[in-house]
Amino acid sequence: MEVRINKFLSEAGVCSRREADRQIEAGNVTIGGKTARMGDQVSDGQEVCFCGRPVQKEKEMILIALNKPAGIVCTAEKREKNNVIDFLHYPKRIYPVGRLDKESEGLLLLTNNGEIVNKIMRSGNMHEKEYLVTVNRPVTDAFLHGMANGVPLVELGTTTRKCRVERTGKKQFRIILTQGLNRQIRRMCEYFGYRVQKLVRVRIMNIELGDLESGKYRDVTPEEFKKLKQLIAHSSNQPVRPMEKAQKSKRKPRNSAIHGTYTVVNHHIDRENKNGNRKATD
Repeated sequence: MEVRINKFLSEAGVCSRREADRQIEAGNVTIGGKTARMGDQVSDGQEVCFCGRPVQKEKEMILIALNKPAGIVCTAEKREKNNVIDFLHYPKRIYPVGRLDKESEGLLLLTNNGEIVNKIMRSGNMHEKEYLVTVNRPVTDAFLHGMANGVPLVELGTTTRKCRVERTGKKQFRIILTQGLNRQIRRMCEYFGYRVQKLVRVRIMNIELGDLESGKYRDVTPEEFKKLKQLIAHSSNQPVRPMEKAQKSKRKPRNSAIHGTYTVVNHHIDRENKNGNRKATD
């Protein structure tokens, strides 16, 4: 059976498909001793080398949850001295599922499976990510309304999707997004004259940060992984496109909260479960 070289590298836990494409273009990948080109196929038994080292497909599926501290960069790039891979010192090759800003904290998934990366992170799949945000001045109703109903980000050439926002303290709010634009929450806040002082991601889909200590990681449980597989079962695994514009997507989220609404009292956010009943979440 043949498989495209970028998919082979992704499934082997070397890097994501997008990064594989970059490495192939840079001439760092060979197939059977010959420099690989974009779109090349790998057959069973063929030797693939990355930066001169043979690549073996990792049979064990790895998926861990890290509470990323501020100051750690979500990259496997060794030239970045604060990269998350060196920070973890994990014994097997893994890479982050998406990114958190260097200044941001909280839940970061890491894996050796590129298919999961794409299915979780591709914006068009509308999967939820939840954050607790502390800002520099009191959260007003007008601010919550503006954040919930789409914020124009001129520098990115797009408008954010409608989302769910809830006040959780005088200067704190909870926000659930289904996209991941560059420094999105910080840019959204800046549009309304607010400055983010602390940003913590507390959930990715069904996987929650919980009481995991900063800088520590844990294996995603079999129960969490089973539920995650159900949630991504019908998701596209096409590589994530940078700068995917929110307004082009007309699909309704499979598992998201009602969009374009906000709560001005300190309740839990309600999400609809598959039966249409409301379910409270912390």
